[in-house]
Amino acid sequence: MMVRRSLPSLYWVLHSLFLLIPLIVTHASSEESTVAGKESFPKDFVFGTATSAYQVEGMAKKDGRGPSIWDVYVRIPGNIANNATADVTVDQYHRYKEDVDIMKNLNFDAYRFSISWSRIFPYGTGKVNRRGVAYYNRLIDYMLEQGITPYANLYHYDLPYALERKYKGLLSRDVVKDYADFADFCFKTFGDRVKNWMTFNEPRVAAALGYDNGFFAPARCSKPFGNCTQGNSSTEPYIVAHHLILSHAAAVQRYRQKYQERQKGRIGILLDFPIRAAQRARDFHLGWFLHPIVYGEYPKSMQRIVAERLPKFTQSEVKMVKGSMDFLGVNQYTAYYMYDQLSDMVMQREKKAINWNGHTGFAYERNGVPIGPRAYSNWLYEVPWGMYKALTYVKEHYGNPNVILSENGMDDPGNTYLIQLKKAIDRGANVTGYFAWSLLDNFEWKIGYTSRFGIVYVDYNNLKRYPKMSAYWFKTLLSRKKH
Repeated sequence: MMVRRSLPSLYWVLHSLFLLIPLIVTHASSEESTVAGKESFPKDFVFGTATSAYQVEGMAKKDGRGPSIWDVYVRIPGNIANNATADVTVDQYHRYKEDVDIMKNLNFDAYRFSISWSRIFPYGTGKVNRRGVAYYNRLIDYMLEQGITPYANLYHYDLPYALERKYKGLLSRDVVKDYADFADFCFKTFGDRVKNWMTFNEPRVAAALGYDNGFFAPARCSKPFGNCTQGNSSTEPYIVAHHLILSHAAAVQRYRQKYQERQKGRIGILLDFPIRAAQRARDFHLGWFLHPIVYGEYPKSMQRIVAERLPKFTQSEVKMVKGSMDFLGVNQYTAYYMYDQLSDMVMQREKKAINWNGHTGFAYERNGVPIGPRAYSNWLYEVPWGMYKALTYVKEHYGNPNVILSENGMDDPGNTYLIQLKKAIDRGANVTGYFAWSLLDNFEWKIGYTSRFGIVYVDYNNLKRYPKMSAYWFKTLLSRKKH
């Protein structure tokens, strides 16, 4: 049962209203960029908001939708804060018109949403759920009617559970064709109206958190490194990541060969990237997925450290993977300090378990001083300069691809991230969009409904929406003209 709250106290209402308020800076030093309004950014720069299907839609057991691996995971007592589920969450399935109207009223250009694989194919393959298709048609059509550009993501952690049971899901190479078939159906069905496609959201999270420490569904790991009943932390994350990369490339290949010329859209992938000081830590984080897509191989540091545990691409796969994106989405929230893990104990652990961090550890403070103010979530610190460094790193190491800042948000007060975004653009980064996470308070995975990332407050007692001050900040920014 979803956790419901009574009407919030005046303190909580006032507190939540201030969440996510970026600072408008109109006077800065000569070396700093300024943000005075939307026209401070390049012409045609896109401002949007983002959500994912599992976190906002609800209707998890209705209208023909099949279960995903997360529907099973949340049923295990203790996995989610307060044992909450996403059965209802904020019910965008029925309230999509209200939510799109909110976006329009706040002057946003676009909405990044995801399509639930198991709502389209309840068993992962085979029979199509026409009620699910009809829902996404209604959503897309209404967005366009209201002048909101759809950005559709095809996978946000929610693998159909039927495929997990059938062949262990992402651990099987069979998932590559099944995912490409799902993507193909979406291109064919929605591509006349959707011109911006994304294959996967944060595939590193799916591989590392799902198969290294079991922190996310399907909760597989070796016994010493998580509370799992099965799994192998030393090999499975790399196998899963390899299949995710191949699935991405296969979907891109389908789109380019069958639909892109006629539909005139584009396709990319969304990668998370907290900037880190150690180069090999960046290789094991962003480079794990972006390096094969840009250069056709895994980073040299991964090849050296992971050795025989790292799957190999065939020559035909290299041709399919290399260059398989029209744009890159970067999800950027925070930054960490990095340090070498050199002790014998740590090295022994690394020989037995996953090396996805490349013999490096991360910390949120140095000499007792935090890297920035902490938000509500224990992993999230306010480090605006991390955005500039992340975007600059992509520009300098991966050929300055077209980038959208596909997620950025904070579940506690204030930030200056947009200033750092503008600074990166001013210095040559090819960034063409920004998407705030999230449009609405919603189901935040392990922490359930205890954290509120939305620019719109949701009263979980009756699901009424109340724009926060951050929402009105965006409305002002997006209507302000530069004088």
